[in-house]
Amino acid sequence: MHLHILGICGTFMAGLALLARERGFHVSGSDANVYPPMSEQLQAAGIGVHEGYEPAALSPTPDLVVVGNALSRGNPAVEYVLAKGLPYTSGPQWLAEQILQGRWVLAVAGTHGKTTTSSLLAWILEYAGHGPGYLIGGVPRDFGVSAQLGRSPYFVVEADEYDTAFFDKRSKFVHYRPRTLVLNNLEYDHADIFPNLEAIQQQFHYLVRTVPSNGLILAPAGDNALEAVLAMGCWTPVAPIGMAKEKDCALTAAAVAEDGSRFEVWREGAYQSQVSWSLLGHHNVANGLAAIGAAHHAGVPIEQACQALERFQGVRRRLEVCGKVKGVTVYDDFAHHPTAIAKTLAGLRARVGEARLIAVLEPRSNTMKLGIHKESLAPALTLADRVLLYQPPDLAWPLAPAFHSLGAKASVFADIQAIVDNLCAHAQEGDHIVIMSNGGFGHIHQRLLKALQGGGQ
Repeated sequence: MHLHILGICGTFMAGLALLARERGFHVSGSDANVYPPMSEQLQAAGIGVHEGYEPAALSPTPDLVVVGNALSRGNPAVEYVLAKGLPYTSGPQWLAEQILQGRWVLAVAGTHGKTTTSSLLAWILEYAGHGPGYLIGGVPRDFGVSAQLGRSPYFVVEADEYDTAFFDKRSKFVHYRPRTLVLNNLEYDHADIFPNLEAIQQQFHYLVRTVPSNGLILAPAGDNALEAVLAMGCWTPVAPIGMAKEKDCALTAAAVAEDGSRFEVWREGAYQSQVSWSLLGHHNVANGLAAIGAAHHAGVPIEQACQALERFQGVRRRLEVCGKVKGVTVYDDFAHHPTAIAKTLAGLRARVGEARLIAVLEPRSNTMKLGIHKESLAPALTLADRVLLYQPPDLAWPLAPAFHSLGAKASVFADIQAIVDNLCAHAQEGDHIVIMSNGGFGHIHQRLLKALQGGGQ
């Protein structure tokens, strides 16, 4: 059977393509934005990608077209599918019907930390010998690919609240029917499809309604937005998790190092184990604790889960070290929301101390482009010694006024090469440069490393 995936290079759809290929389908796809790491893993799997959405890519006619949620009416490929009456479905619907049926689904939802927590959870299950399937919106270094079918009933899925498709406006995660559900946190995001936080909470309520009474929901203590969701109706046991200061938690992290590199795990007031690992930040301690709790629900002893975390190698594009040249370390980070930006910089600042920390930001997400969080961006970047901002042509609001409070340490650029040149001109040994974008950012990481080496662009 031939599947053609529209939007195949998206983080979700690329993983779906790998699952379909592993299941034995012939897979092809189209996308307008082809860049690593998803383009690399598709190429490695031998999956052909047509750049652009010309209808010619749908010849020979596929048996089924899987439509990504980034596509809408007016797209040439979508219009061709509809006009020709080709069978089509959404990615989440295909996943639910072809992969998740009959499996123990462990879903990770929330505004922040989904990819890291999903990766941690899948790795714990793998380390414990369970061989889980998984579909994650990033590439865990321990696996090397973003999705696998697995060899056990367990399947870990990153459960995104974004809408399903142009013809199905429910959140993706409503399709997944998890038995174990992690709710990491909840803030307002995705302003292009949700008018307010209450609209997102409604979708989370629909997700909660799908978890069986013999399942488990793990949620952070003290998250008011999530507590409001659970108050709308919950028929499943809830295990609160939190830091030592939180009371009445099923799982607690204590004795947390300032940079988050070490912490103790306590269960219902009793010490269980300690974790010393490579990840940074208290937000990742929370992610790790959630993964431990979800794995424990699937039968993994807490001490074994902690051992797995100590061997976890991280996720691509999550404060990933791209290279170190002449004492300057360059990182790639997916952070594209003020909260994620602030927590990422806080973790790195705690690790590097007084070393210069330079933040480079591309405001690329749909919410960023709408200017919803513009008042929160400057405060999120205060821990950086320098801030370089890219003003893309399609950004409808000017960056400079929003960052006036940062004074001389903030600069706005309309050209990516100008950012590279500026970074090189002012780079000092010991600098840490964090490049933040949820897109390819004009291959700025590679261009910067090459320029630092003295190789120009």
